[in-house]
Amino acid sequence: MTAAERSYIAVDLETTGLNPKEERILEIGAVRVEQGRETAVFSQLINPRREISPRIVELTGITEEMVKDCPEIGGVLGDFLEFCGDLPLLGHRVIFDYSFLKRAAVNRGLSFERNGIDTLTLCRRFMPEEEKKNLGAACQYFGIPLENAHRAVSDAAAAHQLYQKLAGLYENGQEQAFFPRPLEYKVKREQPASKRQKEVLRDLLKYHKITLSAQIDDLSRNEISRITDKIILKYGRILQKR
Repeated sequence: MTAAERSYIAVDLETTGLNPKEERILEIGAVRVEQGRETAVFSQLINPRREISPRIVELTGITEEMVKDCPEIGGVLGDFLEFCGDLPLLGHRVIFDYSFLKRAAVNRGLSFERNGIDTLTLCRRFMPEEEKKNLGAACQYFGIPLENAHRAVSDAAAAHQLYQKLAGLYENGQEQAFFPRPLEYKVKREQPASKRQKEVLRDLLKYHKITLSAQIDDLSRNEISRITDKIILKYGRILQKR
């Protein structure tokens, strides 16, 4: 089977930031490709239960108004995993998307081990060194239309078309480069925050007159610990009255 005939799930996420330990998924877009043909599409906006920064709104066009009535990731993940089946994932820097998805799955007691194909790795291998390798630049270089960039389904479909283009041009004699490989991202299930942790954080926020962009009851033990430490480092502890 040639790469152009391979089956996979082309996937792209929009997120509230870059760090899967601290940020949340905003949108999942995926295209199921079977024997080289697009057979189904998955598209879902997700309520991250936290403020969306102006930078992310500008980049993606996704606003808090758009997601306020959308399901949280726990209400979406099962359907998405069913959509994926056992197929490998394909994406532009696919480990980024996989890290967010695997963390969300593990936190809900679900297994999510996958092989993957990374079009960014292929671009770095086959494109001229001086050319930019981000998805938009790579698509432009190979003449692939990319409409509605930085929306998940559009970017997922573009990554699929980019893979097909790269395979058509470079696969002959380089078949191994186009094979799926195990995706490796280690993550432990996060524990819920304790009542005491929430109380300490609420007291700090009130004392320093800080508005938190995330909802405290939705934060894990590690997330609350990181936020609390950052506040104390920047603003100091609560001073006891004498």
